Amino acid sequence: MSAPGSLTILLHAWKAGDGKAFENVINSMHAELMRMAAGRLRGSNALVNLSPVELLHEAIARVMESPPDVENRAHFLATMSLLMRSVLVDRARERLADKRGGGALNVTWTDSAHGEESVAHDVLALDEALRKLEALDERSSRVLEMTYFGGMERDEIAKVLAVSVPTVDRDIKFARAWISKCLGNNA
Repeated sequence: MSAPGSLTILLHAWKAGDGKAFENVINSMHAELMRMAAGRLRGSNALVNLSPVELLHEAIARVMESPPDVENRAHFLATMSLLMRSVLVDRARERLADKRGGGALNVTWTDSAHGEESVAHDVLALDEALRKLEALDERSSRVLEMTYFGGMERDEIAKVLAVSVPTVDRDIKFARAWISKCLGNNA
């Protein structure tokens, strides 16, 4: 892994159009991005049928389409985490569309299939709840995404959002309570 300062320089060079800089960013952060992708897939792998490598590659393809204006390592990781979430949500939607007859084959329902459809509905319900939270309190939504989906530490989130760690803690507490209420459970 490269030094934080050199990574920031690479990120800025990439934003300026240097494709080689992006390749160096990915190479230097590959292990960390793979851990993030594996973490994202825990509990939903049967649903999306993706490997961590495939999830990472899809996220990389999406970030290459429109390079974001990232400030530092933590901001880049947060961006990649959101892109991975987007890939998983899109796959859940595709899965449900296939279950509703989007594919040419007739699906035989089994307990496993019902379980996968339930997980797909859960993923979509969570995505919808996060979108509603974002409309209500964008920062709390971002904090929750970076914490749970990005695996970022509170101090990293505080740096990305330019707030204090206690503010991050309050946002996490609020977001968790709001999402739980929105989803109708006591988690």
